[in-house]
Amino acid sequence: MNGNTFRLPARRCATAAAATVLAAGPVTLASAGSAHATADHGRASASVLRTGLDVSLLNKTVNVPLAVSLNEVQAPRSAEQTALTARLDGVNGGKPFSVLRADVAKSAATTSATKAEGTVTLAHARIHVPGLPLLSLIEVDQVTSRATCEAGKPPAATSNVLGAVTVLGKKVTLTPGGTTAVQVPGVGEVRLDLSHRETTSRTAAATALQLKVSVNPLKLNVAEVEGTLTLARTTCESPTPAEQPSTPSTPPAPDTKPQAAPVAKQDLAETGGSSLTPYLAGGSAVLLAAGGGAVAFARRRRGRG
Repeated sequence: MNGNTFRLPARRCATAAAATVLAAGPVTLASAGSAHATADHGRASASVLRTGLDVSLLNKTVNVPLAVSLNEVQAPRSAEQTALTARLDGVNGGKPFSVLRADVAKSAATTSATKAEGTVTLAHARIHVPGLPLLSLIEVDQVTSRATCEAGKPPAATSNVLGAVTVLGKKVTLTPGGTTAVQVPGVGEVRLDLSHRETTSRTAAATALQLKVSVNPLKLNVAEVEGTLTLARTTCESPTPAEQPSTPSTPPAPDTKPQAAPVAKQDLAETGGSSLTPYLAGGSAVLLAAGGGAVAFARRRRGRG
């Protein structure tokens, strides 16, 4: 009984210690591989129209900067615009002046953890400048531009001008990667650069059309326009990949070499012993001791008798 009295607390301590180790084990594994993942979603922008023109009125006595942008969007946050007209005040006798009109004028900039992209679509567009209220500076059927930057991939930039292009009333054929000059006597000159693209290891930019404008209708100095005009401009910058969570260290592989069994256990195994053998042996020893005590007690009683 005494042996059981002392062994029970020891077993309870061992059980409690094992339970503590098992409970602490998952916590240790969970914290070993955790890491805050941070990612830069990159950048993207898109604009249907941007102007940097100087308008001189009344023989250059009045100068009005013609700085107009249509559907210009930027992201990290995704954005989209679809306005169809861009207007300028103060150059048409106090009345709004329409710089661009289009059937479709859409720009979008989107970003995510894996891709940043800017896109522009322009269709059936007509651009006017002061001094030429009836004659379009340029007319285009369709213009598209796209800049795509995907994480882990080379950035890509594309732009297209599809269909007919008319400049100052003249139909022109544009040369990709080159400059086309259009001169109209008594009106002015327009120089066009088609499909300009730039890429680096992480960025891309595409411009469908860029115009350098010099217009002075009939040399009357009523409205002289100088500067640049950009159609369908897109840019992007690749996202930065998120930091990968740290991998917990792999515990050493257990030793699989066979271990020599103790002699006593080996002998017991050979004679048919099992894991209960030590308890059976202990019980036998107790019974033998009890039997010996009973024999000795009987002998003493006989001697007294």
